[in-house]
Amino acid sequence: MKKNFLLLIAFPFAIWLVACNNESKDSVEKADSVNEAKTDTAGTSAKNTIAVDKDCSEFMVRAASGGMMEVELGKLALEKAKNQRVKDFGAMMVRDHSKGGDELKGLAAAKNVTLPATVGEDHQKHMDDLNKKSGLDFDKAYMKMMVDDHKEDISDFEKASQNATDADVKAWATKTLPILRTHLDSAQAINKKL
Repeated sequence: MKKNFLLLIAFPFAIWLVACNNESKDSVEKADSVNEAKTDTAGTSAKNTIAVDKDCSEFMVRAASGGMMEVELGKLALEKAKNQRVKDFGAMMVRDHSKGGDELKGLAAAKNVTLPATVGEDHQKHMDDLNKKSGLDFDKAYMKMMVDDHKEDISDFEKASQNATDADVKAWATKTLPILRTHLDSAQAINKKL
């Protein structure tokens, strides 16, 4: 009993310590570290432990960062794109990835998984690079990035839909795959026309 009580008291301190030590890390690394700390203290309290394994939590963190990037880049496309099809694609990214992000936030809350508050450094770099472009250069770079990014996303979501150990995470990945495939098809078609 005394041991469990001490673990309960130590857990919030451990989370705080992890957060303080991660100030230099990007938001994706911070979220992964917090989730790892929740895993390492498994058994202390049901409300403080993560309900999925490391692979599932890392997938959820990557998906959250990527989805946030898609929304922000979609907004940028609405502002900067010259081609109407590119603008329409950007609007679809904002709509679909906002909805997917909201679903993922609900799933993460149910599984006690911490998601990043902002995009990770890699995604931020893509956003910064695109923000420097304008006109047709922006349109071409954005659509090429959308093709490449959605290929990576599909690969990641296929792995999760086949291998995730948590049934809810697996179901969300499976449900999201057709949307990502539609995005890829659209991105490839627009990219060929530019």
